[in-house]
Amino acid sequence: MKKDEKKEPNKEFTNPIDKDKITESPSTLPYAHTVGSPVIKPTKQGVIRGRALNAMEEQTDMQLSQIKDQIDLLAKQAKEIHERKQLAALIYSAKMGFKPEINHVYHLYENQEGDYVLSMIGPDEWAKLKFKHFLYTVRLLADHTWNIEAKGETVEE
Repeated sequence: MKKDEKKEPNKEFTNPIDKDKITESPSTLPYAHTVGSPVIKPTKQGVIRGRALNAMEEQTDMQLSQIKDQIDLLAKQAKEIHERKQLAALIYSAKMGFKPEINHVYHLYENQEGDYVLSMIGPDEWAKLKFKHFLYTVRLLADHTWNIEAKGETVEE
């Protein structure tokens, strides 16, 4: 500065850039405020919501599918238990001359009179089969229900 030019002591600095193009807090700008700043692309709220809804639907559909599979499995297990219960009722109504032991195999027959008979002798072990029908080969389970090991066929006389 030249000596004859004196600085005015109380004069405030005036920024030559338009006030609409500057900010005191550049981090709130929706765009990069310097050349080295990362690119900030505005997003559309609809796109964000759409992606979130798609992700939510996919996740909940997967969970509902897992629950349906579990329901199907439980229904299958309930059906099997019900069938074992019915078979147990049939076998316990049959004539038997012994006390069945757990985890042993037995054979259920229908005799000429239509009564059921539980036997330790299999259908192929008889010299002459004395029953009308061989129904099942069964195994006594620990809960005193029965598991079908083999199904029989009508036996000719």
